[in-house]
Amino acid sequence: MLRAVLSVNECERVVSKHPATFFGENFPSLAEGSGGAGDFAVLKFAAEESVGNWRPGFYRLDSNLVELNDALRDLQR
Repeated sequence: MLRAVLSVNECERVVSKHPATFFGENFPSLAEGSGGAGDFAVLKFAAEESVGNWRPGFYRLDSNLVELNDALRDLQR
């Protein structure tokens, strides 16, 4: 499990390498997602946090978690 608190700028940097799919205000069940999909991560924007193109709700990043973890580590550099 990966958990991180990111600024909007940091989210945009990660999503530029690992595209996100918007799922709406309710967390999707696995049945609603890509059938048989491998690794994924979830971003959540609360209504008071959403700005610009970010809508309130949940986003799914279908990505290799090792690569996603590397992208999160790169934010610290």
